[in-house]
Amino acid sequence: MGRSPAATGGAPPELRRRLGVPDAVVIGLGAMIGAGVFAAPAPAARAAGAGLLLGLALAAVVAYCNATSSARLAARYPASGGTYVYGRERLGEFWGYLAGWAFIVGKTASCAAMALTAGLYLWPGHAHAVAVAAVVALTAVDYRGVQKSAWVTRVIVALVLAVLAAVVVTVLASGEAEAARLDPFADASFGGVLQAAGLLFFAFAGYARIATLGEEVRDPARTIPRAIPLALGVTLVVYAAVLVAVLAVLGADGLGRATAPLAEAVRAAGVPELAPVVRAGAVAAALGSLLALILGVSRTTLAMARDRHLPHALAAVHPRFGVPHRAEPAVGAVVAVLAAVADLRGAIGFSSFGVLVYYAIANASAWTLTRAEGRPARVIPIVGLAGCLTLAFALPASSVLTGSAVLGLGALLYGARYRRSRPAPEEGDGRGGR
Repeated sequence: MGRSPAATGGAPPELRRRLGVPDAVVIGLGAMIGAGVFAAPAPAARAAGAGLLLGLALAAVVAYCNATSSARLAARYPASGGTYVYGRERLGEFWGYLAGWAFIVGKTASCAAMALTAGLYLWPGHAHAVAVAAVVALTAVDYRGVQKSAWVTRVIVALVLAVLAAVVVTVLASGEAEAARLDPFADASFGGVLQAAGLLFFAFAGYARIATLGEEVRDPARTIPRAIPLALGVTLVVYAAVLVAVLAVLGADGLGRATAPLAEAVRAAGVPELAPVVRAGAVAAALGSLLALILGVSRTTLAMARDRHLPHALAAVHPRFGVPHRAEPAVGAVVAVLAAVADLRGAIGFSSFGVLVYYAIANASAWTLTRAEGRPARVIPIVGLAGCLTLAFALPASSVLTGSAVLGLGALLYGARYRRSRPAPEEGDGRGGR
């Protein structure tokens, strides 16, 4: 089914296998423990109250299924492009295209959300202006070919974990925390929990980056399946501890109203001097995530432009810097516009919708794997696919409508391109000639 790697031009040059399980786990943590934990709790609390704790558990289950399906597909198709490749090879060209389109639009919204998070924590009264400035500055950095190296990832992870630990210890040790605020069944509806899970899924975005390490880890068949649950488990524990802490001191209503929830939590706990440290950690996490996201979106844009699914002019690579020097400014411009006009909840919801559709296609692709191709247990892609679609359509109505419209636009563009690329029927062939 589909084209094998050999059929598409041979296997790519192999990278050095240097990473073990601890390295893969750190990279996974770097992809997951970022700005999402500083941004997603407030809109999730507005949706489900303290029931966001149930939403977190549900989001983690869906994330695990998605990451496992992606890992098996990455082992089968060790090429860049992720589900853009998997969908094309297993389901057909349209589904690969739709996955790539969903990734680009979803992650573009993620970029705007990261920029707005930086703005809300750095200068709340001028969050949009700060967000636009951050996008412009980091697009310029990416244009020079600067990439976040492994040691920078470790530094950011260590910084963010230290800040989160300080928040949890400070809040829970204060006299302001109340266990009565943590009852997840007190005021939560089933629909609210589903919506909270969809919004909190945003905070797990990036977990499947472990699945792309097949060429760079030692014994990938053993390392990747171990690293994925370890990284997800650590992330779930960290997120649960943070959510319990901020809920205990702010309550669901206070958390839902917060613009910088973790900073407001330490202030409510009676330690306002820690708030600037929390804000600095949030800004560092947001800018680090934004830098990596712009890189990722521009590279997927480049890949789709090379296949002429997007304007071919975006496939140009700078002869000196070796970067997609048209795709990067184009992505940066779109993100800057979104950051100037969008609100954080809307950006998170739209991003989650696009990324959930992307992983739904990944799970559908994994379902088609045979046992000889390393398919996961059948229940994993089933739960992953059903979970992704359920959470996607449980998001706020505005996110679902806007996301569906943008995906529909992508499908129309694909159809128009397909019709243009079909060979014209020859005269007298019985298909329209006279």
